[in-house]
Amino acid sequence: METQYFKFWSHNLGRDMEMKVYGHAGRPVLFIPCQDGHFYDFENFKMADVWSPWIDAGQVMVFAIDTIDTETWSNKGGDAGWRAWRHEQWMRYIADEVAPFIQRYTNEKNGWDGVPGIISFGCSLGATHAANLFFRYPDTFRGMLALSGIYTASYGFDGYMDQNVYNNSLVDYLANMSYGHPYIEKYNTGKGIICVGQGPWEMPESTRRVAEICGDKGINVWVDFWGSDCAHDWDWWYKQVKYYVPKLLG
Repeated sequence: METQYFKFWSHNLGRDMEMKVYGHAGRPVLFIPCQDGHFYDFENFKMADVWSPWIDAGQVMVFAIDTIDTETWSNKGGDAGWRAWRHEQWMRYIADEVAPFIQRYTNEKNGWDGVPGIISFGCSLGATHAANLFFRYPDTFRGMLALSGIYTASYGFDGYMDQNVYNNSLVDYLANMSYGHPYIEKYNTGKGIICVGQGPWEMPESTRRVAEICGDKGINVWVDFWGSDCAHDWDWWYKQVKYYVPKLLG
């Protein structure tokens, strides 16, 4: 498996950020680590092994990045307004810096003139962020695999609400989206999959709300519920990746 490591200054975050790329060709996948996670979690938690059939076959390249959750969603003792603002800077870092880098790199590796959209992927809070990227930036993110996420910002901000929190609270802004909003057609020309189990440590309530909203708005995202044996853990996420990736790429 071909890998490349990168470290570059983010003007949005005012700090160096790291990234590792897995693969030599194929569609780009952006991996968002679990809560408080880092780019190396994709490898250290064996998710690279699970994705290896598609990476080695040149079907996908995975770009693994860092979160800043310790400053934002996890920083419960910090000022909520500042934490929300800082998270929004991280979102801009992805939209303005990471995504263009991915597009250039993917075009170069594949000899393409244009990237057919980035797939966002994550588990747990990484799934929360991955889904938020898909729904907020549908011109850039044309695919999504979100496993065991929580889709309300109240998880990180305990009922505090301002514009930055609202912009990152999927069940709130999606519920308020007009039925004729042009984003809906863009969602439906992409391919999004959201999955959650109903077993130990899973929290499926906000996923059910996402399913209700998508049904009401005519958004053709596949929202899937696994059984009461399906726990919030890596072994189940490995199984879900193996099940969903062929459908996502097909």
